[in-house]
Amino acid sequence: MSGHSKWSTIKHKKGAADAKRGKVFTKIAKEITLAAKIGGGDAEGNPRLRQAIAAAKAENMPKDNIEKAVKKGTGELGDGVTYEEITYEGYGPGGVAVLVESMTDNKNRTVAEIRHIFSKHGGNLGENGCVSWMFDKKGNIVVDKSSVTEDELMEIALEAGAEDVVEQETEFEILTDPSSFEDVKNALDEAGISCIISEIGMIPQTVVTLDEKQAVQMLKLMEKMEDSDDVQHVYANFDIPDEIMESVTAS
Repeated sequence: MSGHSKWSTIKHKKGAADAKRGKVFTKIAKEITLAAKIGGGDAEGNPRLRQAIAAAKAENMPKDNIEKAVKKGTGELGDGVTYEEITYEGYGPGGVAVLVESMTDNKNRTVAEIRHIFSKHGGNLGENGCVSWMFDKKGNIVVDKSSVTEDELMEIALEAGAEDVVEQETEFEILTDPSSFEDVKNALDEAGISCIISEIGMIPQTVVTLDEKQAVQMLKLMEKMEDSDDVQHVYANFDIPDEIMESVTAS
């Protein structure tokens, strides 16, 4: 499984998203606001806003919060803050490629914090373009293997436009073109198949396998990046063998 998907699965199992729900709401609200600012407040005609609202609903974000974020983006409710999207690139332990997508109102503060996190956890901030070529933007959906047979999932997903269905140890990972993501997700919903993860993100073309020491550093780097108020998403091309993963996540 790609490092991004594996990291998302770890967070789901550890309940990290639930434990930091307020921070999750803040990040989703920023995405909704910027999406509405760029493409308008009508979700039907704004795919980015539609996906952001879907993510908000998946996290049980209150309807009032969603509507407030949309109104900020359309200018109906101003707060005087202007966010800028900036992607930082760098390397983690073992030469892992790392992409950090941020949304900030203070570039100097954000780059200083991200540089510090990289250096403190065995990595370094790189130049623009140093690792982004190693990733492709894809829809990524993960389904528990106990909820559906491979044949049934393949039929539903591929017919709806998925590119591939990959069997993992305990999950199926579905990859889609971003333009087909909603069609595939809707087809799964209609079939009553629940998803552990459903999001559009940057999927690595190749992965770097880490040893236990590197894995501990890498997971800490990912956690600290996501703890940053300015960071929206973190993607990396690491892989951790299952026996090492069980060891480091149990502690």
